[in-house]
Amino acid sequence: MRIGELSRRTGVRTHQLRYYESQGLLRPRRGPNGYRDYGDDAPLTVGRIRHLLEAGLSTRDIASILPCATGSTPQLGPCEELLTTLRDRRADLDAHIDTLVRTRGLLQSYIEATERLSTPAV
Repeated sequence: MRIGELSRRTGVRTHQLRYYESQGLLRPRRGPNGYRDYGDDAPLTVGRIRHLLEAGLSTRDIASILPCATGSTPQLGPCEELLTTLRDRRADLDAHIDTLVRTRGLLQSYIEATERLSTPAV
């Protein structure tokens, strides 16, 4: 199938499909005319990519673990470095969440202090 049909079947824009290809996530064949020709499994692969992106994985992470994926959800089978990649990403997210919580607390402190100064003494 051509890129336009893959886009229609998956709801993913063509420029995103080209990006996935540039990242090594999709590997279409090229016809004699130079057009991309995606296999019948491409919609399933695109679905897996989308699910893994929604889980917060980078395309670099996905490239290394996509061979471990089965099914549409996808399920991840045991592959070399799979758990390390997932745990590292979770640790990155935990650190980011901690930073956001601290930042939110500081902003809340500034809001409360500013509100106290803005409220006339009774």
